[in-house]
Amino acid sequence: MPPPEVEKEKAEPPTDQAVLGKRTISNWRPLEALARLRAIEALRYREFRLLWYGQVFTSMATWMDSIARGWLIYELTDSSFQLGLVRGVQAIPTLLLSPIAGSAADLYSRKTQILIAQIVDGLLYAWVAVMIISGEIQPWHVYVTSLGLATVQAFQLPSRTSMVSDSVPAGCLTNAMGLNAVVFNSARSAGPALAGVLIAFYGTGGSYSVQALFYLLATIWTIMLRPERRALRTETNCSARSESFGNSILEGWKFSWRNYEVRVDLLVVSAAMFLLIPFTTLLAVFARDILQVGARGQGILLTCMGIGALFSSLLVAFLGDRLPRGLFIIGGVALYGVLLAIFSASSSFGLSMALMFMIGLCHVTSHALIQIVIQSYSPAEFRGQTMALFHMTQVILVVGAMFIGSLASLIGARWATASMSVVGTLAMAAIYILMPRARQIQ
Repeated sequence: MPPPEVEKEKAEPPTDQAVLGKRTISNWRPLEALARLRAIEALRYREFRLLWYGQVFTSMATWMDSIARGWLIYELTDSSFQLGLVRGVQAIPTLLLSPIAGSAADLYSRKTQILIAQIVDGLLYAWVAVMIISGEIQPWHVYVTSLGLATVQAFQLPSRTSMVSDSVPAGCLTNAMGLNAVVFNSARSAGPALAGVLIAFYGTGGSYSVQALFYLLATIWTIMLRPERRALRTETNCSARSESFGNSILEGWKFSWRNYEVRVDLLVVSAAMFLLIPFTTLLAVFARDILQVGARGQGILLTCMGIGALFSSLLVAFLGDRLPRGLFIIGGVALYGVLLAIFSASSSFGLSMALMFMIGLCHVTSHALIQIVIQSYSPAEFRGQTMALFHMTQVILVVGAMFIGSLASLIGARWATASMSVVGTLAMAAIYILMPRARQIQ
């Protein structure tokens, strides 16, 4: 029997966190008014703030790596094939290890897993920086670190995402996920830009040095997190840890299939990952051959999409739980397909820019809300598994990218994009008609 004070803490965690957040903010009056803004409501809670600060630095480092790694392998090999291959190998750990990572997130300390993953990430980035600066870097170093980073990322993502639900009350979850999306999409614009500047002045070694520093800063914030409350549930933990990983994985998959809301959302995100989102693979073709705006125009198109994504992230954070999630998810993905079909037929750069902005709106609104629903309808003991399944859809994205590339070589980029977008929209229409309960998901 746990002591009375523990029972009270377990029964009323949001109240304790809210009081702590208010005490911290009241130390500086100007922040008190700022804290009342609904758009940043989740930042009142200390544990989420620490997670969010860490997310700022890890997202920046990850998006910097998206530029630095490709630039590095191209410098070393002058091979466009290896440019794509170094990204493709990162899907292997996601496919093979995500179920294990999800089970680990449910059975063991999530904070510990995040700490280990961030330390390994930082060491790998630092190692690459040292090898570059010393002139000893070889292509195999890039591939080994790509696999290493993808492996620890497979373990970090389910734990980090699950801890968001643990750090705020249920009523703040939508706001918290929206704020995470704001960070992610801000880093998507700022990270590659920072990496480009560093590479221009200091080479790829400079970029990797800063990436390692960012992970060090993220680790400092993570260390400050309190021990997880679920660690107090000794009886539950002992029985859970006595289970085999295989049984835990199987139970997680069973729950994901049996729970209607989780099943619908995994179905929607899988369809989007295969049929719609891979269109970015062909963006270079649209920019160079169809719109005739070159690499600079491609960058502008991606920027427009990023601005739209950032705007919708703020929308999700501001509106919170007032959104009709089911309708927004299905409608957002269906509209994504319609906009993409129009984009495939556009020959106007101005129209294409506007369409990319609206596509960015649909992408984040549906993607972020899907994560929120999955977490909201998953109990703590299955949350790691369900989020691991969500992150495994990245493998579907890789398959979709390969498929649309092959299809474009046969029928052209316009028709490949249009046909897949139409199928994606029809799939959402089918879910809307055949699964009426999906519209009522909140």
